[in-house]
Amino acid sequence: MNAAGSVAQTEGSTSPGENEPKDGALYQQRMKAWYPILHPVWVICGLFVLGIIFIPVGVKLKSISDSVVELSKMYDSGRGSDKDLCSITKANENKKCNITFKVDRDMEPPTMVYYQIENFYQNHRKYFVSRDDSQLLGGLPKNQNSIDAKNCDPLNKLKNKQNKTITLNPCGLVANTLFNDKFTLIDENLVMLEEGIAWDSDVQFKFAQPTGFKYKECGSCDDNDCTCGSDSEWTCGTNSTPYKDHNNTCWLYTYPNDDQTQYLHETYPMIVSPIEGVLNEHFIVWMRSAALPKFRKLYGFIDKKISKGTELTFEVNANWIVNTFKGSKTLVLSTTSMFGGQNPALGNYFIGVGIFCLVSGFLFALKHFFNPRKLGDLKYLKYKED
Repeated sequence: MNAAGSVAQTEGSTSPGENEPKDGALYQQRMKAWYPILHPVWVICGLFVLGIIFIPVGVKLKSISDSVVELSKMYDSGRGSDKDLCSITKANENKKCNITFKVDRDMEPPTMVYYQIENFYQNHRKYFVSRDDSQLLGGLPKNQNSIDAKNCDPLNKLKNKQNKTITLNPCGLVANTLFNDKFTLIDENLVMLEEGIAWDSDVQFKFAQPTGFKYKECGSCDDNDCTCGSDSEWTCGTNSTPYKDHNNTCWLYTYPNDDQTQYLHETYPMIVSPIEGVLNEHFIVWMRSAALPKFRKLYGFIDKKISKGTELTFEVNANWIVNTFKGSKTLVLSTTSMFGGQNPALGNYFIGVGIFCLVSGFLFALKHFFNPRKLGDLKYLKYKED
């Protein structure tokens, strides 16, 4: 028994040095290296240099931020306050009101028009994933996979007033909570542009009308050949009449499975036209989810200079309700800088860090002058004898 155990131990053992690393500078950690010693004088000088650099940079950043002209007015606080200009208590109320801004400084173009929402969590995981990207690219609901269908629940298939099952296209929480307040600039000399507000990459590669959608211009709606009907190739939705745009141009259009599907222009007729559908830029801007519960989204821009003293009036059609989640809505006008909108915090951070470095350097300098510390020297080290 002892002999067998001895033999097994001998067979399992290794010779001395067999598992040792190779004899090389890298393996034995003998590579040349720089081991800096933080000399007090160098540390003090470094702190002064950082302070001298950071403070002027912070002042410049703050100056750039202060040059941005920003005007804002909250028009619905979600609390039903008497100070609210457009407080609503139910969705799609279409309450009208006017918001007037008096410009106190010249506003160089472009002047951005944003809507700001507070206490709305687009970054919530359930909300964020509740969409079907293949559907937004033109895929039909019948080709939807089980994962996308589950993500879109409970806004995927609904019962209409006739107790008939209809499919939402696009489906999901993000698409079907579209911000549908409408802003109209009332000014004879200025125009608010609402095109070019979405990312080009989103417009080109992330959104497309459903496969089978088609449309054509038909001129005057009084023409005999400009009609829609179930027997023709142009169904024009449920109303069976051509769509007339703001230029009084009429359009014929057809959506696939229109009798079984509720499309975006049917859910939000005041915001989205049937010709645009999911290519509507307000919709595309909304679909890029915000990272914080307080966020701004671009609604339009004014591409002309606005002089000091000008009064800008916006007519608001309020439809998007906020009192259910204690949120608020604000209309914001802002010019831009090389760093975007107004952001005084960035400059203040630089100034704060610079002041901290200067104060720290001054205190360390006083300490080193009156009570210097001897740096370590190898000759003072003593090693314990083996």
